[in-house]
Amino acid sequence: MLNRRNLLRQTAIAGVAGLALPNSLLAAGLKGIELTAMRGSISASDLGVRPGALDDQSRAFSKMLAEASDRNIPVFLPAGTYVVSNLTLPPYLRLSGVPGATRIVYGGDGHLMAAEDAVHIEMSGLVLDGANRWMGDYAQGLLDLRRVAHAVIDNCQIVGSGKNGLSLERVAGRIERTTISGAADAGIYSVEGKGLAISGNSVSDCANGGILVHRWQVADDATMVTGNRVERISARNGGTGQNGNGINVFRADKVVVSGNVVSDCAFSAIRANSASNLQIAGNTCSRSGETALYAEFAFEGAVINNNIVDGAANGISVVNFDQGGRAAVCSGNLVRNLSTTGPYPADAPGFGVGISVEADTSVTGNMVDNAPLYGIKIGWGPYMRNVVATGNVIRAAPTGIAVTVVDGAGPAVISDNVISGASNGAVVGYRWSDAATGDMASGGSSGYAHLTVERNHVG
Repeated sequence: MLNRRNLLRQTAIAGVAGLALPNSLLAAGLKGIELTAMRGSISASDLGVRPGALDDQSRAFSKMLAEASDRNIPVFLPAGTYVVSNLTLPPYLRLSGVPGATRIVYGGDGHLMAAEDAVHIEMSGLVLDGANRWMGDYAQGLLDLRRVAHAVIDNCQIVGSGKNGLSLERVAGRIERTTISGAADAGIYSVEGKGLAISGNSVSDCANGGILVHRWQVADDATMVTGNRVERISARNGGTGQNGNGINVFRADKVVVSGNVVSDCAFSAIRANSASNLQIAGNTCSRSGETALYAEFAFEGAVINNNIVDGAANGISVVNFDQGGRAAVCSGNLVRNLSTTGPYPADAPGFGVGISVEADTSVTGNMVDNAPLYGIKIGWGPYMRNVVATGNVIRAAPTGIAVTVVDGAGPAVISDNVISGASNGAVVGYRWSDAATGDMASGGSSGYAHLTVERNHVG
């Protein structure tokens, strides 16, 4: 009869039999590779790939990956060092190792790993080491993935690449919990992405960029860049913003950049160029060499909210109405400790501006503390339209709010702001870089038909 006691006894017997099964199968002569396959993966050593071998193992490695792809099963690499070069990844790849202990080292002479037109590429627990060696002109990154339907890079380390650390072209999937450092170009470069998620990674000490989300033509991209730590990004190739950015979005629409901690970048912590329907939210940005947060050129739609900027030449810029840049919300940000010194001689009016906006933009509920030029700059020459600046707190800026009064400028409302320590005036009209009015806040009226200045509190 089946009762609780008999059921437990039978379950225990079945468990013991299950544990004994591999020994009986071994006695019957079953090969080790088939046993590991029963457990769900191939061990690399069963296919002749062993850590610490003196010779380059590229040929054996390629054969192993091809067999695993044909059988559509994962491969496990034991801890140790594997020296390989010029690996072409198969259509299906699930390659895992011991985190921090399984090292795949580039042997030189071309590239490390590349895939084209693959279906599923998944790597976890691996160290990919470029050893700072030369890479062929055709290679774009230490791990170079092109037209991959689904890629997963998880809990890996990518170090010492002679080009980009991770290069993705027309790739969907996710890059997460991965450390990328010492790339000679960018840490992560994605072009023409297909709904990619880049989350929880650490990118540091790269020569030209941290995380780049680009497209060849303006189009929806919808990449999410969330919860990453990006630091110490240089601009070795120079320029005035093309390089040296922690997170850079170019021509890619509907991108979300949120919850990242970005510090010590030669130019911007987060820079978006011609990227519409953009969100930059909840990021912490420290010690940026130029403008910390940037939405520039031909964009329509940007929300920049709840960010912290501490240390930069300029805080937040939402500009280039002359190129079509318009429609933004800039709210709830804390901007402080700015500088008049940047990475190149500044164009007028100079560095040291807390927040700059131009067209169809609401600037509300921000705090600007210690901006050595202007707290908030509204418009530039005739390039201003439909701006509201209300409910902001500005402290220790020589000019609290600078607003353009050049002929042709559109309407702006400046109201209910708290401005203190503005030695050159709380609200001042400018013609380009030159002050053209006294303090309009103290008079209670702007004297300009396109401006409404009211109910500001000046201390």
